[in-house]
Amino acid sequence: MAKPKLRDLPDLSDLAHPGTEIALRVTPKAARTSLTRDGDALRATVTVAPENGKANAAVQALLAAAMKVAPSRLELRRGQTARDKVFIFLG
Repeated sequence: MAKPKLRDLPDLSDLAHPGTEIALRVTPKAARTSLTRDGDALRATVTVAPENGKANAAVQALLAAAMKVAPSRLELRRGQTARDKVFIFLG
């Protein structure tokens, strides 16, 4: 996965509060990696195929970069095999 430039990511640091649930829609195998925010809706696209959790890990890293936190601070709660996912910020 090509790492996106931080200046291309939206600032999601306002979501970095312990216990915050972050819902987003994911598109794997996209042409490029991106993260967009439209109001409360988040949409992520990653170039990685959804095999063996690789796309989930890519989304986790992308979300963590936008939130300016370590990826280990995010846990995938729902949507392991679905396009709609919910991560929780552990704090």
